[in-house]
Amino acid sequence: MSLETALARISLLEDGLQPAPVQQTAAPAATAFSSALQQAGAPTATLSAVPAAAGAGTPAGQAILNAVRNEVGVAEQPPGSNDSPRIAQYRQATAGSGVGPWCAYFVSWAARQAGVPLGDSGQGFGRVDDVYAWAQRTGKAIPAGSGTPQPGDLIVWDEHIGVVESVGADGSISTIEGNSSDRVSRRTYGSDGGGAIGYVRLG
Repeated sequence: MSLETALARISLLEDGLQPAPVQQTAAPAATAFSSALQQAGAPTATLSAVPAAAGAGTPAGQAILNAVRNEVGVAEQPPGSNDSPRIAQYRQATAGSGVGPWCAYFVSWAARQAGVPLGDSGQGFGRVDDVYAWAQRTGKAIPAGSGTPQPGDLIVWDEHIGVVESVGADGSISTIEGNSSDRVSRRTYGSDGGGAIGYVRLG
C-alpha cells in the first residue's frame, strides 16, 4: 500500500468518526417523532397544547386544575355513602354543609383552594343550582353554545357539576368530577359537554 493510499484511508476514517452537528439532526428527529405520534393516533391538541397560550384557561382555572388533579381516585367509604374522611374535608369549604351529594362541595373546595371561593361571601355551595345562579348573577356564567369552555372552567349540568380539564381539537371536553360513580373521576364528552347547560369561569 502506498503512502498516499494509506493517508487517504485515514482521512476517510477520521471523517466518519466526527459527530454530525446537533443542528443538522435535531429538526429531522423532532419531525420524525411528531410524525410517529400522529401516526400512532395521538391527538393534535396534545402536541400543540404546551406551547400555545390560547385556550390555556385563566390563572384561577389553572389553580383549580392543580387542586383537582391530585384528587382523582378519592372514593366514598363505604361506596354509596356520600362520605369519607377526604370528602368531609371537601364539605368544610361550604357553610352549613352536611353529608349528601357532594359534586358541588367538591368544586367549592377546589375554588377555595385556588383562592377564588364561590359565593358572594366565599361561602361555597352545596347545590348545583345555587352555583349556577350565583355565576349568572355575577357575570361568570357562560351558557352552553355561547362560547368555548377553557381548562379550569366549571362545567354545569342540570343536577351535576365538575371541572373542565381540557378541550380537544375536535371539541371534546375532558373533565374531573366529584361524586361521579362514588368517586372523583375523569370523564370525556362530546363538544356539547354531555348536555351541559353552561360553564362558570372564575378569575
